Amino acid sequence: MDIQQGFVLTRQARDFSGRTQIDLWLSTPQGPTLLTIQNEKPVFFVAQSDVEACQAIAAKESLDCQFKPLELATFEQIPLAACYTPLSRSSFGLAQAFHNEEIQTFESDIRLADRFLMERFIKGSIEFTGSATQKNQHRRVSNAKCRAGDYLPSLSVVSLDIECSEKGVLYSIGLDSPMDSRVIMVGEAQQAETNIQWVANEKALLEAMIAWFSEFDPDIIIGWNVIDFDFRLLHKRSEWNEVKLNIGRDYQPSFFRSSAQNQQGFITIPGRVVLDGIDMLKTATYHFRSWSLESVSQELLGEGKDIHNVHDRMDEINRMFKFDKPSLAKYNLQDCVLVNRIFEHTHLLDFAIERSRLTGVELDRVGGSVAAFTNLYLPQIHRAGYVAPNLEPENWIASPGGYVMDSIPNLYDSVLVLDFKSLYPSIIRSFLIDPMGLIEGLKLELGPAEDQAVDGFRGGQFHRSKHFLPEMIENLWAARDVAKKNNEKAFSQAIKIIMNSFYGVLGSSGCRFFDTRLASSITMRGHEIMKQTKVLIEDKGYQVIYGDTDSTFVSLNGSYDQQKADEIGNELVAYINDWWTDHLKETHNLTSILELEYETHYRKFLMPTIRGSETGSKKRYAGLITQGDKEKIIFKGLESARTDWTPLAQQFQQTLYEMVFHDQDPTDYVRQFVDETSAGKHDDLLVYQKRLRRKLHEYQKNIPPQVRAARMADEINAQLGRPLQYQNKGRIEYLITLSGPEPKEYLKSGIDYQHYIDKQIKPVAEAILPFIGLDFERVSGQQLGLF
Repeated sequence: MDIQQGFVLTRQARDFSGRTQIDLWLSTPQGPTLLTIQNEKPVFFVAQSDVEACQAIAAKESLDCQFKPLELATFEQIPLAACYTPLSRSSFGLAQAFHNEEIQTFESDIRLADRFLMERFIKGSIEFTGSATQKNQHRRVSNAKCRAGDYLPSLSVVSLDIECSEKGVLYSIGLDSPMDSRVIMVGEAQQAETNIQWVANEKALLEAMIAWFSEFDPDIIIGWNVIDFDFRLLHKRSEWNEVKLNIGRDYQPSFFRSSAQNQQGFITIPGRVVLDGIDMLKTATYHFRSWSLESVSQELLGEGKDIHNVHDRMDEINRMFKFDKPSLAKYNLQDCVLVNRIFEHTHLLDFAIERSRLTGVELDRVGGSVAAFTNLYLPQIHRAGYVAPNLEPENWIASPGGYVMDSIPNLYDSVLVLDFKSLYPSIIRSFLIDPMGLIEGLKLELGPAEDQAVDGFRGGQFHRSKHFLPEMIENLWAARDVAKKNNEKAFSQAIKIIMNSFYGVLGSSGCRFFDTRLASSITMRGHEIMKQTKVLIEDKGYQVIYGDTDSTFVSLNGSYDQQKADEIGNELVAYINDWWTDHLKETHNLTSILELEYETHYRKFLMPTIRGSETGSKKRYAGLITQGDKEKIIFKGLESARTDWTPLAQQFQQTLYEMVFHDQDPTDYVRQFVDETSAGKHDDLLVYQKRLRRKLHEYQKNIPPQVRAARMADEINAQLGRPLQYQNKGRIEYLITLSGPEPKEYLKSGIDYQHYIDKQIKPVAEAILPFIGLDFERVSGQQLGLF
């Protein structure tokens, strides 16, 4: 049988005719393929000393199982036996029965399909053999044998978006893909520039969508809030219309569920993957002022939707459905096209594929750092004779965070930023930090000899040769260097996120390998490295004015041109890197992977004070840099970089800092800007935009202004018979008026200009004016002097 290549789209294990069956839907060069693997036995582990008691419980519960002693142990060196069952439900039931009798099980939470792939080191790409049968639109391969492959798939994508009434009755479904682009619309046929498929009613709409999926057969479905909104509603309306939503491959139904904790939606569609644009951008570490499709598409693509205001939008959608369906179809399809363009622009699908090829996590996994680490680490420790520990959230001891130095506030000339490249991953590599290495290291005596442990923090010590994590990071690091060289941005970003997440995982109580000695040995070593680096820099006659996690800010004590600043920066990093190389070799007999890089030269730099204090602030600064022949001001943590400050504060800050950084007197500008604000000339800049982080009724004692505005908006919505917008979290735009906060869409009272001067303009001015000998009250004429 020929060995064939594929890429795993979906995985599922089920009990079928008295045995287990794993279904793997693949994308292959020959088209969609379903691999079926039968008779894989679910397994978990118990202490050998508990086997007799477990057998008695299994007999009592009438659950079929088999115990086999293994050469495996826990991290506490307890010898283990495997508990095999013929069915997944038996495995789950047995583990539960043992827990009820306070018998500890290990790895009983690992799903069968995940374990099957993980133990074969299959990470997305797969090689397989088996008996193939051609069905209508796919192949079925039975008796499949699988191993890890190296196949890069080409996946077909459709962007889906629905339009509906405020009560959730479906009007239309937009589908945009290179294969076919159309809107399925309830209504009588009429002329339109958009490709519209007309249907008689909502039931026919759903049936037409099912037929579309059967005909065009996409691998990937994308959208905006597509799981929690579009698919949640599609399932509700399917139930109501008594239509089975058979949009999976092989005409299988999709399955929707909501989590008990927060009602978040999850969808399973056999053979197809649903990727939500918002979740994927967050996983790829993008940040936006607002996560609305309009806002993100404006920021990324420079274009947006035709209707912006939420009420206008609902009213306009209802109007179009009644009187102008071709315009509604155009609007519906535009949303699909925008999502497709965002995915293309940010290479999100490439990112998801590469992340899966690196770690084995599912394409649609949101976050997934813990799952990625588990996938990569578990099969390796099994081969070293260990079984993974269980989650122990109640034993959680926090580890110190990253090092943040007290800053020295001032307005500076020539400040350099020196960054340690991937500090935490390089600490893991340099000091051999590893979960199993910790267990093996604790068996050894500390000492200078080659075969002794490397010391950590909080009682941790690490074996010099028995470890996996340093090599895992080394391999990722090398792969990232190649990806950067080849300008493969999605691949490079995926590697960076995975590499940097490994520290976070080890410091998270949500990870089975969490141990405070691991996380502390990383962060506290980071503190030590940052403090020593400061000493080395100051020995060279420069001043360290601030440090944060892996970045050191160095004042050169004078004004330098770019060429001279670059020269000093490069000399400093060469000296410090050599020092660390020698120091680690001499004191620990280790090879240093620590690498300080010269990052930025700020020609002017402001380190402000904490408001109302003389103490220097943290994580807040601004500086002027030169990029080619252009200049740019970088704001960190200040008003211009924050979404909860008004455009008024941001515009004022940008201009004020430009003037100060170029040694211009801002007195007239400040006075004029205050006067213009008071005169109503900047009313378009006064809108606050804030997120409601809880449901509206949950705000009881302290009622912040955004909640007061949201409550007022929904009271008016109720009076006008409009849907309530703000009851269940969301984002509100509001202004401060003489009557207090009022929603932007229902503004009734006069604007409180003094509020904006005191709370938006004044704090911005007071952060920088004192450093050039000016006082906001005097400059703005807000307070009459005594003379």
